[in-house]
Amino acid sequence: MIIEMLSLPFMQRALIVGLLIAVCAALVGVSLVLRHNSMIGDGLSHTAFSAFALATVFGFLPLAFALPVVIVSSFFVLRLSKNRKVHGDAAIGVLSASSLAIGTFAISVSKGVNIDLNSYLFGSILSVSWLDVLYSAILAVIVIGLYLFAYHRIFAITFDEDFAKSVGVKTEVYDAIFAIICSAVIVLGMRLLGSLLISSLIIFPTLTAMRMSRTFKGVVAMSAAVSVVAFLAGLFASYITAAPTGATVVLANLVIFIFATILGRITK
Repeated sequence: MIIEMLSLPFMQRALIVGLLIAVCAALVGVSLVLRHNSMIGDGLSHTAFSAFALATVFGFLPLAFALPVVIVSSFFVLRLSKNRKVHGDAAIGVLSASSLAIGTFAISVSKGVNIDLNSYLFGSILSVSWLDVLYSAILAVIVIGLYLFAYHRIFAITFDEDFAKSVGVKTEVYDAIFAIICSAVIVLGMRLLGSLLISSLIIFPTLTAMRMSRTFKGVVAMSAAVSVVAFLAGLFASYITAAPTGATVVLANLVIFIFATILGRITK
């Protein structure tokens, strides 16, 4: 069964992209979750849905159009989240609802354009190309390299941003880097998991890892491992049941999270 699955070209592309995006999302998610910014992924995923819909309607290249739009939106959310008059969750709520409305409206009024709404919302492994594989590989090298060469700075920013500033860490630069990386993860992963489910790759692995490890380094490593295992299980289940890949991957993450929670309570 596994050999038969891996013999299909579209499954090969989905496997490579999924594993790379799973690792990137897990690593970025550790910092976002611990800084209470995890829901930014949900807002950006809806923005990506709107950008992909507009690109399809107006004939733009979807990836080339969506990525800059999502990056700009991520900076907008980060800026609003630091504004005392607007809380971060409110800014994300405004962005999510507005983006989803714009995308849905663009699709509904478009004429002569064949758009599969389900592929945008829930993902489609058939839409993954070898170009997506290349982009995902580049993104994975950047994210892993960032953690290898700036681990202590990321650690300081994650737990005490004021302390990081006091010792000379340029927190604004790292905020911008994480915003760009998170945007790239959302845009590249949306083809596979869809706009409604891609943010789960950022949240679930970290929450699970926090129940299995008590150190930051352990959480980072465990989060990546959990994300990879959940994706492999979800992709295999998707092939067997013919269910959407995004749904099966999220369910696999949910099962692992519940198991880790129960195991943590027993061993505590």
